Amino acid sequence: MPDLARPTRPSRTIRLAMRRLAARRRDPVVVQSVRSTGAAVLSYVVALRLSNEPAPLTAPLTALLVVQVTLYSTLTTGVRRVNSVVAGVLVAIGFSALVGLTWWSLGLVILASLVVGHLVRVDEFVPEVAISAMLVLGVTRVADTAWDRVLETLIGAVVGLAFNLLFAPPVWVEPAGRAIDDLAARMAALMTGMADELTGRTSVAQAATRLHEARRLDNDIADVDAALRQAEDSLRMNPRVREGLMFRLVLRTGLDTLEICAVVLRVSARALTDLAKARTDEPLFSPPVTRALQDLFGHMALAVHSFSRLITAQVTTNAEEQEDRLTRELGMARQARDQLANLLLEQLRSEPGHWQLHGALLADVDRVLDELDVDKRSQRLMEELDRHSRLRREAGTGVRRALRRARRADAP
Repeated sequence: MPDLARPTRPSRTIRLAMRRLAARRRDPVVVQSVRSTGAAVLSYVVALRLSNEPAPLTAPLTALLVVQVTLYSTLTTGVRRVNSVVAGVLVAIGFSALVGLTWWSLGLVILASLVVGHLVRVDEFVPEVAISAMLVLGVTRVADTAWDRVLETLIGAVVGLAFNLLFAPPVWVEPAGRAIDDLAARMAALMTGMADELTGRTSVAQAATRLHEARRLDNDIADVDAALRQAEDSLRMNPRVREGLMFRLVLRTGLDTLEICAVVLRVSARALTDLAKARTDEPLFSPPVTRALQDLFGHMALAVHSFSRLITAQVTTNAEEQEDRLTRELGMARQARDQLANLLLEQLRSEPGHWQLHGALLADVDRVLDELDVDKRSQRLMEELDRHSRLRREAGTGVRRALRRARRADAP
């Protein structure tokens, strides 16, 4: 007799799938996919009732393109999308009244559409101007089809905008935070690797490998910057976010700090590579200096990791614990830096030939510790807040001046 209390394999599979689906219901990618599908289907249903076309696919296509990942991008791209379609339709109507559809007239239509697209500044939708013109020219009733296409485009744009207003787009802060954490983890791993290679004789090839890793951080920073721009756009005009400006500035200033640290880290890797070229038959440093340098790099790696957790925690939870951890790691790193400076000074008395590289290494360490300092970060954040407040006041003053000039012009 089977055990009725034990769930069958299909039921376990279904429950596991439901748990995974519930866990991903807040995933921005899943939310965006569902929103785009719903907007496209709804726009098609509306277009079926209002358009004369039997299959008004332009409406769901427009809605699919208009419903962007953020409300800010939806508002900006929606207008350009409609402008591109209207421009293409007008070009098609003008050419259909003058010439028929031949290979040379098609080339003229495409060329004229692309030129008009750049003139009306639809940016990434310039090809859509030519596409709209060609689709309209490909039918027998140009005028009727042209205005049906404009109507479908307007329906798709309106439905897409309404969808974003009624169902707020997801906030992409968490993916940006994960990208920042991954960048900091790679920087910390690079520091740890540089410290581990100091135990023995460091070859030029090993030092050059670390230098290439430091240079590749530029590509990682570019990827994080793209994720952060998407997060910043998702916070603009989003009704689900009350303190969007603060979130944006916290993440942006944090990435700026990590970018500066990455540049300094690349310079340090270059200094160690030059030192490896000069000392090919012996260790780069004496054993006491090596231990002090390893200790310093270890604390700096932990400080970079704590810094990234601090800036991402400030947009999710209380950041006091992360701030205390960062302060503690920076304090220990400064102590290790002072110890290293004393040891290097003693070594320079017997080997004065490398004082420039040693001094550059200490200067790089000071720059990283200064950039990660909690007080400096708070000061930079306040400066950015003041700058944005000043820009808002100036924008408001400009609008009021324009309104006053308009009233004076209308006055008799």
